[in-house]
Amino acid sequence: MAPMDERSSSVTSSPLQLFSMMSPSPSLGSPYPWLRELKSEERGLCLIHLLLTCANHVASGSLENVNIALEQISQLASADGDTMQRIAAYFTEALADRILKTWSGLHKALNSTRISFPSEDILVRKLFFELFPFLKMAYVITNHTIIEAMEGEKMVHIIDLNSAEPAQWIALLQALSARPEGPPHLRITGIHPQKEVLEQMAHRLTEEAEKLDIPFQFNPIVSKLENLDFEKLRVKTGEALAISSVLQLHSFLAYDDEFLRKKSPLASKNSNGVQLQRVLQLNQTTLGELLENDVVNRYSLSPDSASSSPPSFTGSPKMDGFLNALWGLTPKLMVITEQDSNHNGSTLMERLLESLYFYAALFDCLESTLPRTSIERLKVEKMLFGEEIKNIIACEGVERKERHEKLEKWIQRLDSAGFQSMPLSYYCMLQAKRLLQGYGCDGYRIKEENGCAVICCQDRPLFSVSAWRNRK
Repeated sequence: MAPMDERSSSVTSSPLQLFSMMSPSPSLGSPYPWLRELKSEERGLCLIHLLLTCANHVASGSLENVNIALEQISQLASADGDTMQRIAAYFTEALADRILKTWSGLHKALNSTRISFPSEDILVRKLFFELFPFLKMAYVITNHTIIEAMEGEKMVHIIDLNSAEPAQWIALLQALSARPEGPPHLRITGIHPQKEVLEQMAHRLTEEAEKLDIPFQFNPIVSKLENLDFEKLRVKTGEALAISSVLQLHSFLAYDDEFLRKKSPLASKNSNGVQLQRVLQLNQTTLGELLENDVVNRYSLSPDSASSSPPSFTGSPKMDGFLNALWGLTPKLMVITEQDSNHNGSTLMERLLESLYFYAALFDCLESTLPRTSIERLKVEKMLFGEEIKNIIACEGVERKERHEKLEKWIQRLDSAGFQSMPLSYYCMLQAKRLLQGYGCDGYRIKEENGCAVICCQDRPLFSVSAWRNRK
C-alpha cells in the first residue's frame, strides 16, 4: 500500500484539483479537450465537484456562473453513461429547472405542451417493483405482520392507502387460505386517485378470492390521500383493522411549509455557501479515497449522515392531523414503508447532498443488474428517479412532495401521534432475508433497527418498514 503522502500527492494533481483552481468566466464556456479523456473515477470526482459548485451558484442566484457550470457538466454527464454520468444528467436537469422557475412565464411556456399520462406512471412503478426488491420486501413484511396480528380473527379489514399493486394482496389471500382455522372474511378498502386503477384492483382481487373460496369485499375510494373522507372508510364494529402505507406519508409534509416558515427563523443567506465549503474540505480526503474504491462503494456514506446525534423533530399540523385520524380508527396494526433518507432539508445544498448519495445507490443497483442500453432501466431512471430528483431539487412549498425522512423521525412522529412500535418478529425478518438472498444480487441486505426493517444497498439505508399499534 502506498504511503499516505503519496496518496495525497496523487489527489492534489488530479483533475478535481484542476477544476477547483479554475475561476469561472465566460471564456470557459467552451469544452475542455481533456475532459473527455478522463478515467471513470476521475470523471466522477469532477462531476461531484461541479454539481456542488453549480448548486451553490443556483442557491446564490449567480446565473452567469450557473450557466458556465452547466456547460462544463454537459461535457461529462450522459443519461446513458456510467452511474455518475447518468445521475449527474438528472441532477443537472433539476438544477436548471429550479433556475427556470424564477421566470414563471418562461417555465410555463416551456412546459405548456407537456402531457402526463397516468398509464405511464403506473407502468414505471411496475418496473420499479420488478427491477428492485424493495417493494417486494415491503409487501412480504407487511403481509407476514398482518397474518401474525390477525391470527384467530374472523373479520379482517385492511385499508390500503395507495391501492395500485394487486400482487401484494393476492399473496395475502393465498396465505390466508392456508390458515389452519380457515380464512377470515376479508375486506380491503383501496384508496387511489384513479378510478381505473381501483377497478383493475377489484377485478384481480375478487377473481383470486373466488378461486380460493375466501369471502371477500373490495371497497374502492377514488380520492387523493390528502382529501380523504374518513367516513367513506366504513370501519365496522367487530372488524380487526390493519392499515398499509407504502411510500405515501412523506407527501403530507409538503403542506406545512408556511406553518414552519412562520414558526422557525429563516436560515442565513450564507448557509449554502458555508455548507459547500465544509463539504469540499471534507472531500479533499474523502473524494481522494474514492479513487481507490470501486464504483458500487463510492456513495456508502454521506457527510451529513455521519453524525450519530438523533435528527431534530418538528411538528407537522397536516401530518399530525392525518395520523390522529388514523389513530382514531383504532387499528390493530399499521405497517408503514418509507424512503430512509433525509430529503426534506431546509436548504438546497442539504437536499442535494442527501439525495445525491441516495439516488446514486439506486442507480448503482441498476448498473450491476441491467445493461446501460436497457429501455426498462432508462424509463425507471428518467420517469421515476429523474422526476423525484427534480421535485426534491427544483420545487418548494406545496409543490415539493418528495419529502423523504429518516426512520428516526418517523418513530418520533408516530410516537407523538399515540402509536406504539411493534417489533417485527424473528420469523418475519427471516422470511424477508430469504427473499432477498434469492434475488440474485450481492449488494442488497436487510437489517433490524429499533424493531423495524431497514433495506440497504451496499450498506446504504434506502427504505424502512415499521409496524405500529395504538398505544394502550
